[in-house]
Amino acid sequence: MKASNPHWRERVVEQMSSQLTEELDQFETEITLKKQGKLDDRVFAETRLRRGAYGQRYDNGRRNDGIKTQKLEFPCGTLTKGPDTAWDAPGMLRIKIPYGGLNARQLEVLGELAEEYSDGIAHVTTRQCIQLHFIHIDDAPTIMRRLAAVGITTREACGNSVRNVTACPFSGICSDEAFDVTPYAHALTYHLLGHPDCQNFGRKFKPAFSGCKDQPCGLVKMHDVGYIATTREVDGKVQRGFEMYVGGGLGAVPRQAKLLSEFVSEEEILPLTQAVARVFGRLGEKKNRGKARIKFLVDKLGIEEFSRLVFEERSIMEPEASWTSYLDELDIKDEKPLRDAGSDLAGNDDPEFAKWCETNIYQQKQEGFVAVILSLPLGDITADQLRSLSDIARKYTNETIRTTVEQNIILRWVSKADVAAVYSDLKAAELVIPGAGTIVDVTSCPGTDTCKLGISSSRGLAAQLRERLAEKSVHMDQAIKDLVIKVSGCFNSCGGHHVADLGFYGVSRSINKHSIPHFQVVLGGQWSHNAGAYGLPMGAIPSKRIPETVDRLTQAFLDKKEKDESFKDFVGRIGKAEIKGLIQDLTQVPTYEEDRSYYSDWSDPREYTKDDIGIGECAGEVVTAFTFDLTSAERMLFEAQLKLEKDDSQGAAIQAFDAMVTATRGLLRLKVPNVGKDTETLVQQFRTEYFDTELFFDPYAGGKFGQYFLDAAASQGGSVDKDSAHRQIEEASLFVEACHACSGRMSEQPTAG
Repeated sequence: MKASNPHWRERVVEQMSSQLTEELDQFETEITLKKQGKLDDRVFAETRLRRGAYGQRYDNGRRNDGIKTQKLEFPCGTLTKGPDTAWDAPGMLRIKIPYGGLNARQLEVLGELAEEYSDGIAHVTTRQCIQLHFIHIDDAPTIMRRLAAVGITTREACGNSVRNVTACPFSGICSDEAFDVTPYAHALTYHLLGHPDCQNFGRKFKPAFSGCKDQPCGLVKMHDVGYIATTREVDGKVQRGFEMYVGGGLGAVPRQAKLLSEFVSEEEILPLTQAVARVFGRLGEKKNRGKARIKFLVDKLGIEEFSRLVFEERSIMEPEASWTSYLDELDIKDEKPLRDAGSDLAGNDDPEFAKWCETNIYQQKQEGFVAVILSLPLGDITADQLRSLSDIARKYTNETIRTTVEQNIILRWVSKADVAAVYSDLKAAELVIPGAGTIVDVTSCPGTDTCKLGISSSRGLAAQLRERLAEKSVHMDQAIKDLVIKVSGCFNSCGGHHVADLGFYGVSRSINKHSIPHFQVVLGGQWSHNAGAYGLPMGAIPSKRIPETVDRLTQAFLDKKEKDESFKDFVGRIGKAEIKGLIQDLTQVPTYEEDRSYYSDWSDPREYTKDDIGIGECAGEVVTAFTFDLTSAERMLFEAQLKLEKDDSQGAAIQAFDAMVTATRGLLRLKVPNVGKDTETLVQQFRTEYFDTELFFDPYAGGKFGQYFLDAAASQGGSVDKDSAHRQIEEASLFVEACHACSGRMSEQPTAG
């Protein structure tokens, strides 16, 4: 091992500060050029994204007011709804928080920025970052400089780059971990940040660390690259290393990460990750964004060939000092308590204190200390609460704070003797909401509140579920309390619906010229074992009936589960046919005249879409035929899932493709007088009428869902295993949903004559 150099990290920080200053000056110049029309929109888009600056949806009011407005007041001025162009309106700034680590001064600055430039709210994301919404582009450089002054960057928080390196928020205090992964996550963050080998990706690249296999905290298997801490004995000495995984990801069609190596030593973890990045940058898709994640490259090459290329790449790389220099000071991220350990958990006269302790206190492996979990509904925390929390962190700890992928905040190293006092201080700041880590702790992406891709109100639904479940939690069975609910506003799974016990993602349906917000129900996912299994969609339910859906499914689980049976195993045992029967009647939608509440979304009294223009009898008849075909396609998708349950992978894949063919036939009825009877003709007609004309394309997915159908048609007759059949069903489900959406867009067009 090299001699220790205690000043290497300070020099890196100084160098990065100088470089960051220059970059922010450049960014400010680019903003000026953009305003003058001297910078191409695409170039500026990539520039701002790589600095964490997103455009956002802004025809809706702030998330918590319950009413969406057309005119908004913000610190940056008054905004009236106008053209949705990148950053002509306030946008969103994503702030990287590596492994979720924060200190008190950083919390204060985040609060100041939220108050001065945003709407007074900071949002904890599902990747441990912080987001500020309604930020004006002119203010972005100033905000970035103030963040840099306290050691925070927004660099590469967005764009085709290495995103925030996440890690288990209990790293270093968990009894199950092999060792603390914090210093490794920190080292990887700053090794890859701005690295030349990480600037040529076709899409984003997300790393994650976990200290153990069984718990979900790191969620390694749903990441582009992931690391699970492990050890082995070599010549009588314990050696640290990692199981290394590649090619995972959620998104529209999720993939489980594949094992790249059973043991990567701590000396090799940085260079081997760099080799993965180089292979991804060289061979990954660049033109078709729908196929540009590393999971598609691993699929295309196979894990054996991909691994061969990575280790071949590693063998020709020139050594870099940062690969191992951090190992001389692994203890630089060690945490120490501020106060003495407590022998017993201190009591409190507040009747709610015991209830809060049951769910919001985590026993550290260090005797006498606990971690306090602050449950943040929808991940939101106000500027005042951030300031209060910073004071509490200084008073009781050495400012040992972490954000979590459940959108909460953890205060670590609290003495048991101080828990009652901490509770009182947190209560004064309105930060003692119980239910952390239970079914009440619903995770949600921004959805239609601020995301341009949102289809249904994920935050509105999540808030409704949280409120309803909290009321029932006092008498709730522990088996139900332990379930995980996650909600996404669209198919992209930013809310993590694929790995929840009960997952939901936003879709829409058009009935009699009216659009109705729906959610697909996704069952069979597994949050534990680092996101150990992905669920499949069971069918679309009107948004307003999702709470009742949750009630029925949880009650069925309670009534019929076997001893210690997980929800995932319960679903697998009783079968999707029985599950489907439990909620089938909830798919029905009252007519517009019978109940208009179904035609608006949660937390939004407006109609989901404006009334359609022009209704023709011919169109009505065609829609009826289309609806019949789409209903058949959805039935076939369900039958495909039943086949997969019975290990009939070949039959499941065939049935899923047949569902795509049936949906295509229905869609073609809307345009083609003579719809082909054979599959080859249908494929060609679809390509000519919908794909090549981009009529099938939508703002959420472009043409990738149509490409799923074309690719499936081209691959018929090939070999099928369980994973590929699972993927075929997922892709077919998305294609059928896209057929619904395409029909809805067509019906909204004025009828000629």
